[in-house]
Amino acid sequence: MMLPKGLLISAPASGTGKTTLMLGLCRALSDQGLTVQPFKSGPDYIDPAFHTAAAGRTSVNLDSWAMGRGLMADLVQAAEGADIVLAEGSMGLFDGVACPGETGSGASADVAALMGWPVVLVIDVSGQAQSAAAVAKGFTLMRPDVQVAGVVLNRVASPRHDALVRAGMADAGITVLGSLPRMKDIEMPERHLGLVQAEEHSDLNRILSAAASFVAEHVDLNAIRAAAVQTQPPAIQPRPCPPPGQRIALARDAAFSFVYPHQLNAWRAAGAEILPFSPLADQAPDPSADVCWLPGGYPELHAGKIAAAQNFRSGLQAFAETCPVHGECGGYMAMGTALIDKDGTRHQMAGLLGLVTSYEKRKMHLGYRLADLHAPLPGYSAKARLRGHEFHYSTILEQPDAPLAHVTDANGADVPETGSVKGHATGTFFHMISEAT
Repeated sequence: MMLPKGLLISAPASGTGKTTLMLGLCRALSDQGLTVQPFKSGPDYIDPAFHTAAAGRTSVNLDSWAMGRGLMADLVQAAEGADIVLAEGSMGLFDGVACPGETGSGASADVAALMGWPVVLVIDVSGQAQSAAAVAKGFTLMRPDVQVAGVVLNRVASPRHDALVRAGMADAGITVLGSLPRMKDIEMPERHLGLVQAEEHSDLNRILSAAASFVAEHVDLNAIRAAAVQTQPPAIQPRPCPPPGQRIALARDAAFSFVYPHQLNAWRAAGAEILPFSPLADQAPDPSADVCWLPGGYPELHAGKIAAAQNFRSGLQAFAETCPVHGECGGYMAMGTALIDKDGTRHQMAGLLGLVTSYEKRKMHLGYRLADLHAPLPGYSAKARLRGHEFHYSTILEQPDAPLAHVTDANGADVPETGSVKGHATGTFFHMISEAT
């Protein structure tokens, strides 16, 4: 099967405007009648929802630390039938962890090299002129297996500033694909750190349309399309995520919103049936299911409503008497005894585990996780090794149950968020991405 041509949108660092360019390109090329398939490098689950809104096609995560080459090769098949692939990088192009994982360090450059996608580098040129070319030139020389197709200049102050930067790029042999002036009206809302999700932003379509017009005016869309190169994933058989059961009761609402799309797709492909229910609507898991899965999300924003959902709580407790219940991050917290919100109010949770968490003093926990299981997890046997990603602001006050796993970060350092197991209930703070080889 021939996959479409693609590009990876990246930058020297976070905060340079690559997401604005990515979303503007997705919508602008879609407005031209192209079918755009978006991807996101790394474990971020906020940006893909914005990609999906901009392109009208589900964005898929690709992760070189947590995924094997076979899984990534399988996931990129989502581009079948599209006219062009646009993948957004994370952080800086070469930024990753010190200890490589399944396929690489987690750097966006790994994904570009693996799929054969040239890089469009977004460079924030505020406060510099010809010197920006030295940055761009360095990126072209860093890795011989990564091709930089050209740059898009961002936050250009004036026509004179633009001319000076372009002169430096020309001297360095760097192609300029576009030049974006400062434009606060279309800067994206704060998406990272879980602050704004795509479905929560009532003005999103206007912002995406404005971004498309802005990018179409200041970026050479024909040159962007011409720079794309045929996607060439490695020919390796994948090992997809096994379903946790045949009939999966899956919590799905504003409080439990996050499951990686590749997991759901793998479950369905294996013949599993997904039975969604809403804890916020005080719904209990379907008693005919053979496993219940509580995804991550934002229970802290809905703690009072969850605490008042007596039917959900009693139904979940009854379900856990005979069948497995697993929670990730927000789902794990909801399975605990209590959650303390940012104001110090204690809310009763489901009580399947003794876990007590608090948001009263926010502390960020962020990074890749490698977990060696001590007990079975739905879909995985004890002693399985899992790769995932942790991101939350809650603090553990009590974690009295048996640890589910020995958990380390990407550098091999132990982390205290070991997860818990009690009876049929299991939970982790990390979001599982794949089984380690």
